[in-house]
Amino acid sequence: MTKKTFHLVSLGCAKNTVDSDSMAQLLMDDGYEPIDNPQKAGVLIVNTCGFIGPAKEESINTLKELAKNKRSNQLLIAAGCLTQRYGVEVARQVPGIDGILGTRRWMDILQVVEQLRDTPHPEPLYHLPEAATVGADEHGAIRASIAGASAYLKVADGCRRPCAFCAIPLIKGTAVSRPLDTIVAEARELQEMGIRELILIAQDTTDYGHDLGMKEGLATLLETLTDQVPDMDWIRVMYSYPGYVTDRMIEVMASRKQILPYLDIPLQHAHPKTLLRMKRPANIEWVHKTLAKMRASIPNLAIRTTFIVGYPGETEEEFQALMDFVQEIRFDRVGAFKFSFEPGTSSEALGDSVPEEVKTERWERLMATQQNISLQINQSYVGKTLDVLVEGVDKGLVIGRSYRDAPEIDGLVFAEGQAEIGEMVKVKISGALAYDLSGTLLQSPIKL
Repeated sequence: MTKKTFHLVSLGCAKNTVDSDSMAQLLMDDGYEPIDNPQKAGVLIVNTCGFIGPAKEESINTLKELAKNKRSNQLLIAAGCLTQRYGVEVARQVPGIDGILGTRRWMDILQVVEQLRDTPHPEPLYHLPEAATVGADEHGAIRASIAGASAYLKVADGCRRPCAFCAIPLIKGTAVSRPLDTIVAEARELQEMGIRELILIAQDTTDYGHDLGMKEGLATLLETLTDQVPDMDWIRVMYSYPGYVTDRMIEVMASRKQILPYLDIPLQHAHPKTLLRMKRPANIEWVHKTLAKMRASIPNLAIRTTFIVGYPGETEEEFQALMDFVQEIRFDRVGAFKFSFEPGTSSEALGDSVPEEVKTERWERLMATQQNISLQINQSYVGKTLDVLVEGVDKGLVIGRSYRDAPEIDGLVFAEGQAEIGEMVKVKISGALAYDLSGTLLQSPIKL
């Protein structure tokens, strides 16, 4: 085992993965080498997720597994969202942790490692400032996570929305937008590295620039990116907030061909009373009008959303309103979660009143309904041709994604033929399942 090696486990969402990759970059810039085998690494790091109960449990279990096998000359650091909120509790649950680093100061990973190496530490070292410093002082780390020919690029961090069920503002602090020039420079760098799909992420992308005094910040960012990075094939926008998809944003999406006709807009519910208890925008008429406007302006628009079932006080009538809404709007993709009680959020006073078996039954009903809708929509693509970004090849089979598919959360396209990973190819669709499409490669790789 060499002195300067590390093993990093990243848990949770793509936003967390960006932080993990940024920490890894800072360590490597200082001469540390990433190691796949934790037994051979000098520093063990877990970038935890603290969003909902199951994610917390996974984080704790991962830390316990590494702590159980940790040798005396190894360091174990728990970082990320879970430790930002529950650092002392995490250290108490997992004996053997040497350092606790919160998500707001991920950029101090090297400082924490060196401090642990230089100073005896009979007790865990806690590095948990409460200041809302997320998004600033990044030590030159590119705020992106690369997977094949795609890259998640973080444009902001933190959130100022009041959602009653969500602990993100407690963990991350308020929204902090990254400078537009910095984002553009990183996008250019990614393009030079061969990235073909740029995925813009934040807790709320539609809030980009608010803290910088920008109006229509996301639309301005999209216009600037398409002007300044014209050779980026695809630009995908994730995590839009209801009520903030503006006419200008729609016009920019419709007129700039690099911006994919794909909207990710987590709505969380469809009954006004439930939404009011959630402290979410409750104007369902706005949703109908905006989605209709987008569909009229942007041909073949793919819409993804997310819902919570079993929120405190959710009646069967309220849940049925959600079911009716899903059947009426006919989303391309739907993710659903059963409500997870989060202490410290403003929903805590509501308790967790919906029985677990009711949550499960409603979740199963919703997903069965959406599965049928997704299948019908996918079947409408049979006979059509789609551009596909290749992510894998296997024995004459090409595996990739179309514009309708964000990485990891949406479907795949399987095509007979030969291509290289990272190429963009045309596929004629001949088969459809609820989540995936299949077809045949039509021609050589293309440049959009």
